[in-house]
Amino acid sequence: MRLATWNVNSLRSRIDRVEAFVQRHDIDVLALQETKAREDQLPLMGLQALGYDIAVAGLNQWNGVAILSRVGLEDVEVGFADMPPYGDPAAAEARAIGATCGGVRVWSLYVPNGRKPEDPHYVYKLDWLARLRESARGWLDVPTALVGDWNICPTDDDVFDVSQFAKSTHVTPPERAAFQGFLDDGWIETTRAHAPGYTYWDYYRQRFERDRGLKIDFVLGSPDLASQVTGAFIDRDERDPAQGTGSPSDHAPVVVDLDLS
Repeated sequence: MRLATWNVNSLRSRIDRVEAFVQRHDIDVLALQETKAREDQLPLMGLQALGYDIAVAGLNQWNGVAILSRVGLEDVEVGFADMPPYGDPAAAEARAIGATCGGVRVWSLYVPNGRKPEDPHYVYKLDWLARLRESARGWLDVPTALVGDWNICPTDDDVFDVSQFAKSTHVTPPERAAFQGFLDDGWIETTRAHAPGYTYWDYYRQRFERDRGLKIDFVLGSPDLASQVTGAFIDRDERDPAQGTGSPSDHAPVVVDLDLS
């Protein structure tokens, strides 16, 4: 099975790229984040014609997650148990969707950004991660992948210049501790050994061209699943403005190969 995750930064804006990407790399399951639309607003017919079943969680022009699968799509769940709401009035956001695809439980996750360490959104981010971790402890005994945009750089090597983030989110000790907590529970980060390099480059000041990026998109696997990973790569071409049709997302897709035999 070939599993991919991609913060697409508006599926309506990148639909041509997504259709080309799944065909170019022969993707079986694709988890998307930041789809930024309700299901009825998304142009899904081309992907369906390519053989993909699609599950979507989207409420408006913000956030949004989806799973595309051509190997089955069963037991869809929108959100996880006790997922915290946000806003005034507080409401659930479209940040998590799970489905069983070809025997693998896949969760597409869009972790809250946090904005600034002093912002209420940062508290929300840490609470969201803590509650996800609590739910995820019950998923470790079946082949499961927690994939998506984690909005955390777990190490200094995952940011082009950590000194520039001294007063920013993504690198604070509580965020890194939250990520490490999943690893302590038994989840295994499956991409780093096979796919070094960044997964996100801001549009600002030619960050991609100068390779001044962040590694914030990950595939965490249950022990069963992680043992079946045979390789992984980051498709940097999808972030390159000189490649493909239309403007790119600010994230590159991360692809993982699994031998489920």
